[in-house]
Amino acid sequence: MDTALYAFVEDLRSEGVDKVLDRVSACGVQGVTIAAAYHQARDVTPHGSSRVTVRRDGVHFPPPEDVFAGLRLVPPVQDGAAEEPLTELRRACSERGLRMHGWTVFLHNATLGLANLDVTVQNCFGDRGSPADLCPSHPDARSYSVALARAVARQGVDSVVAESLHFGTFAHGYHHERNFVALGPMDTFLFGLCFCRHCMQRAVDLGVNAEVAKEECGRIVAGVLDGDPPAQGEVTRAALTAYAGPEVVAYARARSESVTSLVAEVSAAVTAEGSRLSFVDSTASIKGYADGLPPSGLAAHDAWQIGVDVVALGDLVPSLAVPAYARDAARVADDIGAYQRSVGKDCELRAVLRPGLPDTDSADRLAAKVRAARAAGAQAVDFYAYGLAPFEVLDRIPGALA
Repeated sequence: MDTALYAFVEDLRSEGVDKVLDRVSACGVQGVTIAAAYHQARDVTPHGSSRVTVRRDGVHFPPPEDVFAGLRLVPPVQDGAAEEPLTELRRACSERGLRMHGWTVFLHNATLGLANLDVTVQNCFGDRGSPADLCPSHPDARSYSVALARAVARQGVDSVVAESLHFGTFAHGYHHERNFVALGPMDTFLFGLCFCRHCMQRAVDLGVNAEVAKEECGRIVAGVLDGDPPAQGEVTRAALTAYAGPEVVAYARARSESVTSLVAEVSAAVTAEGSRLSFVDSTASIKGYADGLPPSGLAAHDAWQIGVDVVALGDLVPSLAVPAYARDAARVADDIGAYQRSVGKDCELRAVLRPGLPDTDSADRLAAKVRAARAAGAQAVDFYAYGLAPFEVLDRIPGALA
């Protein structure tokens, strides 16, 4: 079984490529999924030379000039990219017989968004209030995504692991966010829908009354901001229809056309460069990221909320990665099983587990979740992430895989 450990270029600089790969190999995995293009973050890095690592938006390699020639959006370049750390890592992986995958954050980029606000999502009030989220419907964001995919594929990776190649959520549209209004889950969802002219036109082309959807979202969210009680309960199509009306639900579902067509373009570009695409559906991550206690709705059933049509993608991409962030092995099995039934047998299904907090408190729990993921249909189990987990937590992986 092909397994991999997620890692950051900063890990390589801090500890050295050979030391990191020695530990990766000791974990019993067959590859490393390196953050080739990442986003802003501040991480506690327990065994790094810096115990707190500040990350920036951008790529860890010199962007190929021919790929981005004539494009409005060009990725920021990380410090040290000129030293081509991915080239060194690829050489070292090859010597050890390890696979190297290119972890790529596509449409979550505050640096590009702040400099080009018109390519970011636009809410029902006309605000560009989520500058870190580029809109999958915007032509410039789409061209940028295809070019970025080609650029990462050219780094000689076995696969391009695509994160944030879909719509974002209102709750994570920037960094250091504040909200002292009691917005319910459905209000938050409505607040995060994009009503830029590109999204609205795509919806109209699919027969949706986009203006009515926008007006209803504005009416409902404005009411809650003005003091109306928020809606309770999870976001489901039935609940949302009752709360906001059928046109809003139709508009939300129409967003999957933007994502599906963009993923198809990106996958074709990656294939043309001699690699393959592994699409990360962040739905399960969103649901369980904070505490490993996701709400009851299964991720595969709720993926439409970020524009992901799991069934359609099963026919388009060779691999689908699911961040199964849950404490309970049974919940991991349920989520993976739902994806397996949706994507079919021709699409590789990869489960991504966190070996430590907040999901996993013991080696036994991690082993149970690995068994559950495999039994539910995962062909591979990956682990997130080398630099964020203490060594004693990483030491749980070999036994879990055995």
